Amino acid sequence: MHAPRRTLLAATLLALTLGAQAKDPKELVIGTSAGPYADQVKLGIKPLLEKKGYKVKIVEFNDYIQPNFALAEGALDANVFQHIVYLTRFAAEHKLALSELVKIPTAPIAIYSRRHRSLDSAKSGSTVALPNDPTNQARALVMLDQLGWIRLRPNVDPVRASEKDIAANLKGVKLLPLEAAQLPRALQDADFAFVNGNYALASGLKLKDALRTERISPNYANLVAVRTADRDKPFARDIAAAYRSREFLEVTERHFADYAKTDYQLALQAGK
Repeated sequence: MHAPRRTLLAATLLALTLGAQAKDPKELVIGTSAGPYADQVKLGIKPLLEKKGYKVKIVEFNDYIQPNFALAEGALDANVFQHIVYLTRFAAEHKLALSELVKIPTAPIAIYSRRHRSLDSAKSGSTVALPNDPTNQARALVMLDQLGWIRLRPNVDPVRASEKDIAANLKGVKLLPLEAAQLPRALQDADFAFVNGNYALASGLKLKDALRTERISPNYANLVAVRTADRDKPFARDIAAAYRSREFLEVTERHFADYAKTDYQLALQAGK
């Protein structure tokens, strides 16, 4: 079952890497997950970088695996789709020299339903779809614990919680781990589904329609990643400056109003 994915990954990396050879230093290739984070780059970051003389190409991905390999291989100059917990674990597991550059406004993970108008409708046997990647699954499990549907083991690390850490299934719900990109579709069959903000918005769901929304901690704020060796290069500083700018804050307020703002954006709002 894994051969097609490896083949697709290899083909994608080859195509991107060939395209990156002999690249002008003022040409940037930024990888994003399809949906709102791509929109943030298109609406707010790309125009600011172009004012500084860059040519910006955006490459959209539909999974959480290829963008980091493409970045590490040099096919991308930066990527925008993940939080620090995922980046740290992925980079360690695959021995990739990748680092956080700057945090960005983030759409939270939330629980949705097309069958129920309230979480009070949950009962024994209700199906709950949730991410199958470890870091995002942990977020969903912590929320389920907060809802009182399950009880996690005492003293479990909330960043590393897994199904093995469920001490009791108080509500008797059936958990259905799925790839994050498939979770919006799961709403057709499951009673409830935890959906990452980017996939929720890309599928037409509205953040305000969630039955419960995660309060994002710094661990789960999304970020721009670059190769560690590139963190202090001019292009990286210019990308970070674009995100930290008042112009991008205005784009965030206009187009991404329901997102959790970053500390630097909150400081700009406060006039500091």
